[in-house]
Amino acid sequence: MGHSAAVWDYKAATEITKDCDGFYKVLLRNPRGSSAKVCLHGGQVTSWRNEQGEELLFTSSKAIFKPPKAVRGGIHICFPQFGNCGSLDQHGFARSKIWTIDDDPPPLNPDDSHGKSFVDLLLKPYDEDLKCWPHSFEFRLRVSLAADGSLSLISRIRNVNGKPFSFSFSYHTYLSVSDISEVRIEGLETIDYLDNLCRKERFTEQGDAITFESEVDRVYLRTPNVVAVLDHEKKRTYLIRKEGVPDVVVWNPWEKKSKAMVDFGDEEYKQMLCVDGAAIEKPVTLKPGEEWTGKVELSVVPSTFCSEYFDAQSSGF
Repeated sequence: MGHSAAVWDYKAATEITKDCDGFYKVLLRNPRGSSAKVCLHGGQVTSWRNEQGEELLFTSSKAIFKPPKAVRGGIHICFPQFGNCGSLDQHGFARSKIWTIDDDPPPLNPDDSHGKSFVDLLLKPYDEDLKCWPHSFEFRLRVSLAADGSLSLISRIRNVNGKPFSFSFSYHTYLSVSDISEVRIEGLETIDYLDNLCRKERFTEQGDAITFESEVDRVYLRTPNVVAVLDHEKKRTYLIRKEGVPDVVVWNPWEKKSKAMVDFGDEEYKQMLCVDGAAIEKPVTLKPGEEWTGKVELSVVPSTFCSEYFDAQSSGF
C-alpha cells in the first residue's frame, strides 16, 4: 500500500461502513494490507484478513444476518454466560445486542494502542437484559490490528451494581482451516478437560497433540497462555495468546451436528475449528466497583514452526 508504519495514519485507517447485510461495521486496516471488520451488532469480529487478502476467520455460507440472531462465524463475545450452563439464552446476550463506539474509554496500557488500528466499543445493559439478569455493568471492548497483522481483543467488564455478580465468558473464535482432518492443536497436552459430549465428565488429555476424527466439544481447564493450531495443508499456524481467560474451548460439530444446524452447511465442519480463550470452570465474580480484564491475541506464523519459537512465545505476553 506504499505506507511505512512510521507515517501510517492509524486513525484514518479506521472507518465505519454499512455492509449489504445492513449491519454497521468498523473496518480496521494496517500498512501491509491486513484488515479486520468489527460489527456493532454483537461486538463481533466478522473478518480478519492477512496481507494477501486471505480470510482467516470462518463464516458459514448459510449464516443468518437477522438480528437478534448471532451470525455463525467470526469471533463472538459470549457474556454473561457461556453455552447453556445457566438460565440465559445460549452464550448470553452480549452477542445479540447493539454496541456503541466508545470515544473516550478509560486508558489502557500504551502498548495496546501504539502502532495499531483499533476501535473501542461499549455495552451497557438494556432494560430487557436487567429483567433476566438483574446486574448493572459496563463492558468495554477494544479490537486492534497491529502492523504485523495480529488481531487483539481486550475486554474490560466493570460492576457498577450495588451487589456482587458472577459471569462466565468466552471469545468464541471460528478459525478458517483447509481440512479439519489435517489440523492439530498443540499446547494442551496433559491438560484436564470437561467433555460436553459425556455430560461434562472430566478427563486428562493423553495425546501429544489434539487431532480430529469426529465431533469434539471440550473445555480445557487452567491452560497455558499460548496455544497453537497447525494447519498442515496451508502450512500456517495460528498462535492464540491469552491473559485473564484460563480455559480453552475446542469445538468442531462434525457431520451429524452440522446437518442439524440451519445456519451451517452440511460439509462446512471440514473448513472450521473453534478455539476459544474463556473463563468457564470458575465463573468470574466482581464486587461493586471491581473490574475484570480478559485478553486474546491471534497471530499467524508459517508452519516452519518449531518448539523453540513456541517456547519463546509462551514466556510472555
